[in-house]
Amino acid sequence: MGEAPTDSANAVGVEVEIVVNGDATKLSGSSSVADLLVSLDMSDRRVAVAVNRNIVVRSSYRDVQLASGDRIEILEAVGGG
Repeated sequence: MGEAPTDSANAVGVEVEIVVNGDATKLSGSSSVADLLVSLDMSDRRVAVAVNRNIVVRSSYRDVQLASGDRIEILEAVGGG
């Protein structure tokens, strides 16, 4: 598998269009996976994130920058029984 995008080619103030769990979303051009989770009020939840079908490890959430056209899948761990 390839790696999730990590460059920060997007300029501050420019919006990028991404798809999150099938829904189109616009973000600031300098948004990381961590920024996305904050904007979705999910930063304190146990989640798994994939960008363009590549899993992003939690320690890289701040480093992985999102770009126009990226497809993000967020899965939340749910306990129960």
